[in-house]
Amino acid sequence: MTIADYWTHFRAIHPAVTTDTYEAFSLGAEGDVTTANHLVALIKDGIKTATSSARDLYGPDESLPQVGDYGIILDGHHQPVCVVETIAVTTVPFSQVTAEHAYHEGEGSRTLAEWRQVHQAFFQAAYAAMGRPYDADCPCICETYRVIN
Repeated sequence: MTIADYWTHFRAIHPAVTTDTYEAFSLGAEGDVTTANHLVALIKDGIKTATSSARDLYGPDESLPQVGDYGIILDGHHQPVCVVETIAVTTVPFSQVTAEHAYHEGEGSRTLAEWRQVHQAFFQAAYAAMGRPYDADCPCICETYRVIN
């Protein structure tokens, strides 16, 4: 099923959703099928209800997450798996991401220490790939969502 067909089907069974605006994305590093599939499973199981991204890594034409946004979560093969709705968004320096947010990200031990270790390595690699210096206290967009379908 194509992403567009998935959205059409979703809208047909959720008529209260009247927007045609959504973003389709997978989580983790581009091309890392294993991680993407693992994160999708955590979302589907209700364990992972949050994510975070480095604000600086958004392009000038990319929209930032907002409450009420819909997203189609893709697996590691770019196939649609579920739809989520963003229910909260905050932007804070890396050092101020909370233990609660780390827990809701649902990965590993769910501790803030592990969240910082994993995300710092991920952000450093992402900044390097864009040819930008990593800022140890970069602004992080902390997003919370709920699975709808």
